[in-house]
This record gives sequence, structure tokens and C-alpha cells, in this order.
Amino acid sequence: MSDKHISSQFDVELNSISTHVLEMGGLVESQLHQAIYALVHMSTETADQVLDNERRINEMELSIDQEIISTIGRRQPTARDLRFLMAISRTTQNLERAGDEVARIARMVKSIIQSGTPRNLPTSELRLAADLASTMLRKTLDSFARLDTSMAVDIIKHDYQIDDEYNGFLRKLITYMMEDPRTISPSLDLLFLAKSIERVGDHAKNIAEQIIFVVKGEDVRHSPMDKLESVVR
Repeated sequence: MSDKHISSQFDVELNSISTHVLEMGGLVESQLHQAIYALVHMSTETADQVLDNERRINEMELSIDQEIISTIGRRQPTARDLRFLMAISRTTQNLERAGDEVARIARMVKSIIQSGTPRNLPTSELRLAADLASTMLRKTLDSFARLDTSMAVDIIKHDYQIDDEYNGFLRKLITYMMEDPRTISPSLDLLFLAKSIERVGDHAKNIAEQIIFVVKGEDVRHSPMDKLESVVR
């Protein structure tokens, strides 16, 4: 077998793993849309569908991890290829944790429905934060597919938008609870739900950092923005 053929086969394996990561990310994004639909429409059935699919995300993480282990064992990659496989492993971890947050949203939606949350609570306002998180996740997956570091930096920069939405929603819920103590319990459910949406955005940001690690060879986790931009330039 020639070196060229070995290299070609290796590229096929890497592309296959990448495809599976994108499929996993697409499922997490779809689950998030369903979870928010369940909240807005108070649909127990849709929330149950999200929870039923949680196992698929976990299985995909295990399957991709096994592919990575097998590839490293057989190919013994170095330099960028090794960084790429390490970044994929971290990416699947973040996707699985984002999936956990989505499942938590679905469970909380069921709790809210069962507790008979007053309809005047601002459940629909969570849609904006969820849309931001979903868009952020979709752009991160696109950036991952292209290994586009400029897009990755832009994603990290815009993480604050979800944080701002969360903080604004927190202030609004505090107002509701102060005006009517009967809303305290359901408002806390909504608060935890909003926090899960915010964490989905955090996981998308973490994946964007891995894209920079693959391309530039530098770990930018926990780095200030000016250093991150300097690395990408």
C-alpha cells in the first residue's frame, strides 16, 4: 500500500468522523427547537419527544469517541491531525452537554405544565434567547465544517448577547415575583430553564474555541479577546 493511499484513507476516516459530529450537532439543534416549541405551546407530547431522543445524542458521543480512539490507534496522527481529533473529542463532549441542557429544558417544561404556571408569565420571551443559542450553535457547526477561524472569533464575541438576554429575563422574573408571590415557584422554573439556554450558548462558544485550536495550534480557552484575535490574525 502506498503512502498516498494511506493518506487518502486517513482523510476519508477524518471526513467520516467530522460528518458524524455535524450530524450530532444538528440533532442537538433540532432538540433545542423542539424544547422551546414545547414551552411556548405548553406541549407535554413535544417535551416527551425531546426526552426520548436524549439517548441518541449520548450514543452518538460514544460512537464518535470510539472512532477517534480507533483512528489514533491505527494511524498514530501527529501535528494538526492529532489536534483535529482532540478538538473533535472536546466538541462531542460539549455537544453532549448541550444536549443534557436541552433535556433539562424539556423536563422543566413538563414541570411547568404540570404545576399550571400562570399564562401571564413571560414564557414566550425565552424564544429570543433560544433562537440566539440555536443560531450560535448552527454557526459554530458551519465554522467547524469549514474550519473558519474568523467565524469562530465572531461567535465567541457574540456570546455576550445570550448573557444579556438571560440577565434581562432574570430582572423581569424578579419583578413578577415581587408583584405576586404566587409566581415565585413557576418563575424559578423559568429561571433555571433560561440558564440552560444560556449554557447551550456557552457550549457553542467552547466549540468555536476548538476550531481555533485546530487551525492555529494554540489553546485559546480562558483567553481574553485581544489575545484570541491576535492568535487568529
